[in-house]
Amino acid sequence: MPIHDWTCVEAGIFHDFHHGWIEEIQRALNAGLLPDDYYALVERPVAGVGRGQITQQGPPAHEESLPSLAPPKGGATGLLPAPPKVRITAETDMEFYRRKQSTVTVRHVSGDRIVAVVEVVSPGNKTGRHALQAFLDKAAELLDKRVHLLILDLHPPGSFDPQGIHGAIWPYITGADFEAPGDKWLTLAAYESAESLRGYIEPVAVGDVLPAMPLFYEPRAYVDVPLEATYASAYLGVPRRWRRVLEGA
Repeated sequence: MPIHDWTCVEAGIFHDFHHGWIEEIQRALNAGLLPDDYYALVERPVAGVGRGQITQQGPPAHEESLPSLAPPKGGATGLLPAPPKVRITAETDMEFYRRKQSTVTVRHVSGDRIVAVVEVVSPGNKTGRHALQAFLDKAAELLDKRVHLLILDLHPPGSFDPQGIHGAIWPYITGADFEAPGDKWLTLAAYESAESLRGYIEPVAVGDVLPAMPLFYEPRAYVDVPLEATYASAYLGVPRRWRRVLEGA
């Protein structure tokens, strides 16, 4: 199945497909691709990173001792307050979808430590300077903690990543420039974080068939992730109304 042009549909349509693809990749990894001592989970984006272990942010330890908030004065009884009285309100779907996206984490049974992360880039990761910086910071922190990455970006470069997502990541982490090939603007990038950092980059384009990509779970040890098969399975979940748009484009 060729890669579709996801710029011709709303961000929410890709967001829905994104979750399906993440789940298909997780199933494929757990269905025999990973060695017995490793397993994959679909998880929310990481909040904090320790060496090889991602910790989810939880409620404060003293939360139970905090007093309940008093209801607002004026007789309100738990109803949401009226919207602020301002002339202009701005809201972005991109930020909403970025915060709701999921990743695949690969863990080792010894302490359930995280050894690798699979990230499908959403439009919201690249449409603003702050969002892209947050993505770069997260990638750099994971790689610094020896967590391997597989990043799948099916969106063309924008004003904040003119050389694609690897062209933003590589200079940020290593200081070395990268120039994307002019005919292949989508990016599949695997990163092996060991004593040195290695990147394995496969530029692709709309209409290409997705190749398998390596996912490292330890230095010099990886499995090939079947991107084509998992993409095709996830695509079956896209509503027909939007498949017609994608296939027409």
